[in-house]
Amino acid sequence: MPLVPTAEIVAAAVAAGNGAAAFNVIGLEHAEAVVAGAAAAGLPVLIQVSQNAVAYRGGRLAPIAAACRELAAAADVPVGLHLDHVEDPDLARRAAAEGFGSVMVDFATQPYSDNLARTRELADWGHANGLWVEAELGEVGGKDGAHAPGVRTDPDEARAFVAATGVDALAVAVGSVHAMTTRTARLDLGLVDRLRDAVPVPLVLHGSSGVPDEELRRALDAGIVKVNIGTALNVACTAVVRARLADNPELVDPRRYLAPAVAAMAGEVERLLRVVAASPART
Repeated sequence: MPLVPTAEIVAAAVAAGNGAAAFNVIGLEHAEAVVAGAAAAGLPVLIQVSQNAVAYRGGRLAPIAAACRELAAAADVPVGLHLDHVEDPDLARRAAAEGFGSVMVDFATQPYSDNLARTRELADWGHANGLWVEAELGEVGGKDGAHAPGVRTDPDEARAFVAATGVDALAVAVGSVHAMTTRTARLDLGLVDRLRDAVPVPLVLHGSSGVPDEELRRALDAGIVKVNIGTALNVACTAVVRARLADNPELVDPRRYLAPAVAAMAGEVERLLRVVAASPART
């Protein structure tokens, strides 16, 4: 089926009282795995391409976007396309032309006033061009970011930020950390609950690969809607590739290790979709 707007997938999750799962992809194998896992689960999914992934591909957005569009067109479940963690306004402005239904503009490391002004400018542009716009307030840890209670999202600031920028969703810092390879993160669920009451838009959890299943379910209960996952796929992929090459040191045909790696990632997508999106969390 054709690409489904991110707004529709998230709205359907809100209406059902469950979550919308979004998976970051780096290349074709990742994207194929996301669509295969969603098909196996029979659930909608969001494919995310980050600014870092675009940089890895030499700054070229069009090839990976085209591949994702083709995979979505061949899928029998709803698939949306989201441009993630964009700090470059020029890249954000390329989203609509490449078929993306949404963009996350990320100025969270900047002072509040700068974050607000730059987010509002791109949110206005995005809405004028049919995009659903996500932003971040507070600073989710991991990679080069800070992570401490002092950088978690403040509900009063969140209320003012959403009102001033008009964003459609807000990524919040509540205890998750980007790029975790262990699932040991503990979230401030009381803060999630207060943020849900403070803002009228869906809350987004970044760094969800490090959050255990039951903690994810509790986060959905507390008010998280969109759940971003990336590192979990890399862990599944790399484990298979490493094992295959260790067992077969003479192996040179990448299909021999990439095919099982894609299958492992697809299995992880299916499992996590069932955690996030398969059954109502809030009653």
